Amino acid sequence: MKIGSAEHKQRFCQQFVASHCRFDPATLAWPDLDEAALGRLRGIPFWEEVLYTERRAGAIVAAYARTVADPLVREAITLQGFEEARHAELLRVMIRRYGIAAEERPLDEPAGPDLRRAFADFGYGECLDSFLGFGVFKIARRSGFLPEPLFEIFDMLMREETRHIVFFINWMAWQETARGWGARWLRGATAARYYCRAIGRLLGTVRRGRQANDGKDFSATQASVFLEGFTFRSFVEECCAEHQRRMGEFDSELLQPRFLPKLAGITLNGLRLGSGIRAVREERA
Repeated sequence: MKIGSAEHKQRFCQQFVASHCRFDPATLAWPDLDEAALGRLRGIPFWEEVLYTERRAGAIVAAYARTVADPLVREAITLQGFEEARHAELLRVMIRRYGIAAEERPLDEPAGPDLRRAFADFGYGECLDSFLGFGVFKIARRSGFLPEPLFEIFDMLMREETRHIVFFINWMAWQETARGWGARWLRGATAARYYCRAIGRLLGTVRRGRQANDGKDFSATQASVFLEGFTFRSFVEECCAEHQRRMGEFDSELLQPRFLPKLAGITLNGLRLGSGIRAVREERA
């Protein structure tokens, strides 16, 4: 299959549309939580920011979809906009049900004049958020930070995010090829530029979340449950392993996000080399 071809477009659009899952956030099997679990859920400082981000994502994707001329691509992007808006609705349901302190702020101008760039910025941001989220989700689930039925609901969102980033990476390559920028090194340079902006936005999100929580992170009790045995190296390893597992569900001929896994692999090699050097020094000492 040639990247940028009509066949490529058919494959990544049709897989996305065919894999859509219907559900209503209000009728999901939301579990009852004890006081300890409620405290941990309510203590997460970023719910207001996450809700705002999901609402803004839905607005950006829906606005860009209306400008797309190709009917198949427009159908897929419109569906993604629906799913992003449904993520926001799921968060609303959760916030109301469990009494989480998170206000729904008015949306700023969601996209600006360049809707394509706004959609691309959003897509690379979602790739970054998903890669890091894979590791956080796996660690939190394994630690029993919240009851398993709640993780089953969140896993539906993780699956949709995985579909989104696979669709986006293929859409981006299809677009870039059509514009004559389909060479791998050009796509890599473009990705690096967008990822730099995505990292800046993510740091801003974290900063605003901490400010909304009076600058405090989780309490010591919450952190001990979630971060027991946590190291930066183990976190990066979990991100990579979970990314690979989730990507295994997709057509192997479609493109998948590679930039962050490769960067993480380089980081892990550096960490292992550093550990090896320290071990040799300690042995000699």
